[in-house]
Amino acid sequence: MPHPWMPNSYIKDLMLKELGVPSVLELFSDIPQELLLRRELNVGYGSPLPEYKLRRLFNEVLSKNRFRYSVPPFLGGGMCLHYVPAAVKHLASRSEFYTAYTPYQPEVTQGVTQALFEYQSLIAELYGVDVVNASMYNGSTATAEAIRLAVRVTGRRAVVLPRNVHPEVYEVARTWSEPVGISVVSASYDKESGYVDLVELEKAIKEWKPAAVIIQTPNFFGVVEKYLSEVASLAKEYGSLLIVYEDPIFLGVLEAPGNLGADIVVGDTSSVGSGLNYGGPTAGILGIRDPEGKLLKQLPGRLIGYTRTVDSSEGGYIMVLQTREQHIRRERATSNITTNSALEAVKAAIYVSLLGSHGLKKLGEALAGRTEYLIRALRKVGLEPAFEKGVFLREVTVRYARIAELKTFLKSRGVYIGPLLGRFFKELEDCSLVCTTELHTKEDIDLLASLVGEFLRGA
Repeated sequence: MPHPWMPNSYIKDLMLKELGVPSVLELFSDIPQELLLRRELNVGYGSPLPEYKLRRLFNEVLSKNRFRYSVPPFLGGGMCLHYVPAAVKHLASRSEFYTAYTPYQPEVTQGVTQALFEYQSLIAELYGVDVVNASMYNGSTATAEAIRLAVRVTGRRAVVLPRNVHPEVYEVARTWSEPVGISVVSASYDKESGYVDLVELEKAIKEWKPAAVIIQTPNFFGVVEKYLSEVASLAKEYGSLLIVYEDPIFLGVLEAPGNLGADIVVGDTSSVGSGLNYGGPTAGILGIRDPEGKLLKQLPGRLIGYTRTVDSSEGGYIMVLQTREQHIRRERATSNITTNSALEAVKAAIYVSLLGSHGLKKLGEALAGRTEYLIRALRKVGLEPAFEKGVFLREVTVRYARIAELKTFLKSRGVYIGPLLGRFFKELEDCSLVCTTELHTKEDIDLLASLVGEFLRGA
C-alpha cells in the first residue's frame, strides 16, 4: 500500500475501494444537488503553483509588513541555492532516521539500513555505475578517498588533477595525498573554452602514468567538459583509472559518467536535498564501475546489502562491507572515517524519489534554460562570459575589468554574485562566477541584468 505522504500515490482510490464508495462525491450525497458547485474553483493564480513559488509568494506578501523581499542570491562556487521540498525535511526529521551514525546493529535499525540501501541503488543508477557506498563526508573528501582507492588498486603513486576542478576540492586532494607520498600533478585548462587542456593532459599522463585522472564536469567555471569520453580512452590507454566529479542534479540532462567511461564517480548531495547548511553538512558520493571486481574490496566506507533467512521466509538489510580501522582491518583499513553522513544520504534518497527520472530531467532543463537566458541577458548589457567557446550549466564565469566594484555595487542593491575568481586564480582577477538555479525567475535575472547595465553605463 502506498505511503500516504508520497505524492501521486493511489491512496485516495484505495480508501474509496475499502469504503465501497465509487467516488468522493458519493460521500456527500446527502447535500442537495443544487448546492453543489459544478466547476473548478476560481482561486489562486490561474494554475497550481510549485511549492517553492508558493513559499516565495507567501514571503513576499508577509514582507510588505516590515521589509522588502530580496531576490535569491546568484552566488555560486559549487554550493548553489537549490530548493529543498518540505517533504524531504519532514521525513528526514523522523526519529528513526535522525542520526548521522552507522547502523551497527541492523536488527534494530532496519529503517535506516533500508533507506541507505535505497540511496545506494538510486545514486548508482543516476551515475551509471555498479556500486555506490553509503556514504562519505562530502564531495571533496570523497574525491580524496577516490584517489587513495585508485592508488591501492593500481599500485601507482601519482594522480593528474586539472586546475579547472573546484580549488577547494583540489586542496583537500593534495592534503590527503602528499603526506602519504602520492604526487598530485596539475594540468591546465583551455583559456578560450574552459575545458581541460587535452594536449597538456596527455603529456602529464604519458610522463607520470598516474593511478588516476580526475575530471570535474561541469567544472569550477561552470563549463561542461566536452571531451569526457576522449579523456576516458586516454586514461585507459596508459592503464590509469578515470575519476569523474559530477553534481547529481545535472544527471537528468547529462549522460551518466559511468556510461562515458568513468571507473570511479564522486559528487556531493548539497543540491539534492541537503541544502547549503552554511557550507555543510552534506553527504559525499563515491561509486565504482567494477566489471572485473578489482575495486570493490578497496572501496572505503560501508555498503548495505539485502539478505534472506536460511528458509527464505524473511528478508533484511545488513552491512556487507565495512573495511574500517575500528573493525578487524586495523592498519589495513581503506579509510579512517569513523562515522558517515547517513542523514544527508537519506535526504538525497527522499529527494531523488520525489522527483523521479522525469522530475530530474525537467529540473535539469530548467537549469539549462535559465543559464542560457542569464548569458543572453548579461550580454545585452555588456557583460561577457570569460570562456567564449565553453558550454555553461548553472554557473557562468563572467569577465569585467572592475569586477570587484561591480560586485560591491550589486550588493548595495541587495543582489549577490560571486565568488571572485582572483581568490583562486591570479590570471582570473577580473572574473567572477554568477549562478542561477530553479529558484530564479525571469524577473530575478532581468533585475540582475538591469543593475549590471546601470553600473556599466555609469562606469
